[in-house]
Amino acid sequence: MQLNKYIDHTILKAVATPLDIKNLCIEAKAHEFYAVCVNGSYVGLAVSMLKDSAVKVAAVVGFPLGAMSTEAKIAEALDCLENGADEIDMVINIGLLKAEHYKAVEDEISEIKTAIGDKVLKVIIETCYLNEEEKRAACTAVMKAGAEYVKTSTGFGPSGATLEDVRLMKDVVGDKVKIKASGGIKDRKAALEYIELGVSRIGTSAGIEIVTEKEEDQ
Repeated sequence: MQLNKYIDHTILKAVATPLDIKNLCIEAKAHEFYAVCVNGSYVGLAVSMLKDSAVKVAAVVGFPLGAMSTEAKIAEALDCLENGADEIDMVINIGLLKAEHYKAVEDEISEIKTAIGDKVLKVIIETCYLNEEEKRAACTAVMKAGAEYVKTSTGFGPSGATLEDVRLMKDVVGDKVKIKASGGIKDRKAALEYIELGVSRIGTSAGIEIVTEKEEDQ
């Protein structure tokens, strides 16, 4: 298994500097990760650093709270694409979901997907704030809106991905939508457990540790 091809090598913290982004991209090229995931202001820098590689650039939108207007999220997404992003990781409006305004959540995802066209859209539902019914409703909205991925977490909530949540997400979306697990995945054993459950991508800042850890070190 090529574990590196599951990894979105990620740095999203507020104190990340341009040098941090450059180092992230150098590491991503060296380990041939699938993508880097960065904040919008660093998309152009990441694209320039990765221009001679196969590593994709993913950018977060509406991050990390998801409470911006749909128009603001669309503008942010389009700005990221103009600067060369390949993929968009957006955060849903969690408050609207919890208020059971499921159609509004679905419509926003659909509008952003329409705006970015054939670019990959990953939808962060922030599972740590949701009960089971809400998680299922969020996954259904992602599926109906035509996004390519449903993603567990921003990594900025009180907790990140769990195997239980991924099982639930897989139960809802089946093979119709891919799953990205993110938040708190720090070692090879955990990464393999998520992949075994059917995730297609793992968002982590510990990608190097995951791919260089030997099986006997687990």
